[in-house]
Amino acid sequence: MAEPALVIGIVGAESTGKTALAASLAERIGVDTGLRTTWVPEQLRLWCDARQRTPRPEEQAGIAALQRAAVEAAAAAHDVVITDTTPLMTAVYSRKLFGDDSLLAEALAWQRSCAVTLLTALDLPWVPDGLQRDGPHVREPIDDLIRHLLSTHGVPWSLVAGFGDLRVQQALDAVAPALRALSPSTRGLFTQLATRNAQQRPWICVDCDDPDCEHAMRRAT
Repeated sequence: MAEPALVIGIVGAESTGKTALAASLAERIGVDTGLRTTWVPEQLRLWCDARQRTPRPEEQAGIAALQRAAVEAAAAAHDVVITDTTPLMTAVYSRKLFGDDSLLAEALAWQRSCAVTLLTALDLPWVPDGLQRDGPHVREPIDDLIRHLLSTHGVPWSLVAGFGDLRVQQALDAVAPALRALSPSTRGLFTQLATRNAQQRPWICVDCDDPDCEHAMRRAT
């Protein structure tokens, strides 16, 4: 029997680079490991584009189900699946926009089943893109809610910050242990990661004075 696919779930507030990260990370993992790797787009975006409107409260559960089904279909034919948002994001917006918590339990259970959860930081500028975006003012409240839910419900997660290739490299660092367990033969990926990590200085987030650090930026707001 084939091993189940490794699912990497990307969550984060709007306009934080989830789609670009999913595509770039899938390409890098495929090239660097030889594993059959793909990424699944955000089903909410496709839903809104097809209907030219945002969903009503009673349609949220169906969108979460579409995201799950798309990931499951991809997992049936691949070794690694990166999903650009997960059902948890539908549940988060259902709570924030409609005061509806009914999707949270199932969404958190699904998120817990992901091998890795990546949270995209707020360090990218907000840009308008599609019907489902509400504006830059909602990003920090949504980010706070995601962090709270993941932390209080025992879902391990890794923050991904930085620009361009640095963001992809941070994501690779976070997923490397899971990839190592899936495929020991990695075409030098882990050697590259070990070398880079050995060159980095240790630091403690609460004492960080790097102005580009996501933690420092949030503290200053």
